[in-house]
Amino acid sequence: MLWAAVPGAGASAAGRYDAAAAAPPDAAAAVVPVEITGPAAKRFNMVFLGDGYTAEELPRFRADVDRHVKVLWSIEPFRSYRSYVNVWAVQVPSPESGVDCDPSLDAPRRDTPLGMGFWGGCDPRSVQRLLTVDGAAADRYADLVAGTSPANRQIVALAHSSTYGGAGGRYATASGGNALSSQITPHEIGHSLGGLQDEYDYYARGTPGGAYAGGEPASAHHTVLTERQLRERRAKWWRWLGEESEAGGAIGRYEGGLYAAAGVWRPSRHSLMKTLGYPFDEVGREVMVQAVSSKVDLVQGHTPNGAPIGADRTVWVDTLHPLGGELAVVWRLDGRPLDVGGARTVDLRRLSLAPGRHALTATVTDPTPFVRDPAVRGSAALTRSVAWTVDTRLVTRARRVAAEFTAHTPTGAPVGAWSVVHADTTHPHDRALAVRWALDGRPVANPGNDRDLDLSSLRIRPGSHTLTARIAGTGRVLRWTVDAAPAAASYELSAPLRTVRASGRPVEYVYDGPFTMRLDAADDQGGHVVTQFRVNGDGWYTYYGWPTDARAPFLFTPSGTVIDGLVYGKLGSARAVPWDDATPRYGTHTVEYRTIDPAGNTGTAGRFLVTLVPPATS
Repeated sequence: MLWAAVPGAGASAAGRYDAAAAAPPDAAAAVVPVEITGPAAKRFNMVFLGDGYTAEELPRFRADVDRHVKVLWSIEPFRSYRSYVNVWAVQVPSPESGVDCDPSLDAPRRDTPLGMGFWGGCDPRSVQRLLTVDGAAADRYADLVAGTSPANRQIVALAHSSTYGGAGGRYATASGGNALSSQITPHEIGHSLGGLQDEYDYYARGTPGGAYAGGEPASAHHTVLTERQLRERRAKWWRWLGEESEAGGAIGRYEGGLYAAAGVWRPSRHSLMKTLGYPFDEVGREVMVQAVSSKVDLVQGHTPNGAPIGADRTVWVDTLHPLGGELAVVWRLDGRPLDVGGARTVDLRRLSLAPGRHALTATVTDPTPFVRDPAVRGSAALTRSVAWTVDTRLVTRARRVAAEFTAHTPTGAPVGAWSVVHADTTHPHDRALAVRWALDGRPVANPGNDRDLDLSSLRIRPGSHTLTARIAGTGRVLRWTVDAAPAAASYELSAPLRTVRASGRPVEYVYDGPFTMRLDAADDQGGHVVTQFRVNGDGWYTYYGWPTDARAPFLFTPSGTVIDGLVYGKLGSARAVPWDDATPRYGTHTVEYRTIDPAGNTGTAGRFLVTLVPPATS
């Protein structure tokens, strides 16, 4: 990450920064470009603000932001759409350390720039975990990031605290130092950006909610309909029914949500909107794809179309470039598709147009498999079109345009071997510039759309590699380091009753009660590595240590451990709240573990077996 502070600065173009003309609300405030993928005006901008971090504690703020961002990039759809997002941090030294009413209502009030506080801002009628921020102050500091506005940014305010808490709405908040805090951030962004609702079956922790008494919820991921009714009416998530979910189990109908324990159903057993640590399920992920994409324009630039153009020239569109897959571009002339292989430039001179006027269109669509609803696919978030009138009588005025790269995947950090890398160029009217790619000096064939290169299609061998993009016939070259070596994961368990090693099967550990598991990761590229685990093929769960101590190992017990009204670590079947089934699952369980490194590479999962036996009776 880039942590060179720029006082009151913003991006004027990708990779270039200018001092802001406006004076900051605090002379010591500094804008830090954390990860910049393009001009702020053309990106969705995530602006992290810190509150309660003194000048001496700002390194802690930077570390908290790094961890929160890396965890966010490990969760779909943010992993695949990371290139749509700029990340900024506004460093604001606080006169005092900490925030208000932390952890109790009688705790001191702190003098801080953003006025953050637990208990809904020290309100005895609220709940401890509701962490609020002074919205006007948050906007003032976020406005320091030039080119951003409420329309194209998400503010995430981090409190200097280890107490669990957060909130959604226009501003997402989270405690910066809690073990679970990096999971709170994507959950709250699910509220703020995607309009997703809580899937909790309680409001006050430790007390189950009552029965839902309303009609069909407006929420995209709650319903009172049966699965049969969902299919018959083609309602809500009917297209995803039966799909194995990344969040665990199959998409179906699970009772509880909207703070009610009965009478309303959600799509999955445990998604990020119900239990922190799991990813979005497929239904929430589809909502978030549309939400993120609606903040940007798939078409980043194109040949001017305000007046007819001649047939003696090239016509072009520049698009966005998701890391998870290329956008599709379809050209049509007078309604008939042109066979150009998805190229971003069409040379009209090669079409032998009949004299007169013609209609040319370019339609850009995101073909992501994360979306199944045609209405979402056809929305302005995922489909854009540009139209031109071509008049063969017109002659294009000659204008010299130098061959240059105009936008590209950032070169300052390694790119993952799973991702799409892009390089856009200038657009001379009399020729289409070609981009030639090479990996470790060997040319890579990339017909059709030569602006994007899908590294996952190359089956790159493990290790570090050099990727180049060159504008053909020029000395213009870009270089990236390709990280094709996922971080290595390791585990450490507390002492078992016995260990069983047998040929052809994972090592087995036998316990008759609680045991601990610590996951560690090693990566040759540096940066925060996310580690995950799952039990018996359930959803992947992000490892964070233990809820009360990020440095402690995760604790598995036969029935789980109750902490602040929630349950953690039940072996064999997830248990989220005290009223979930606490029956021990004796027998053998498979535990898998893996890493996701800063470049987005997902490591091959390792595994071991745990056999839980009843404790011996005397």
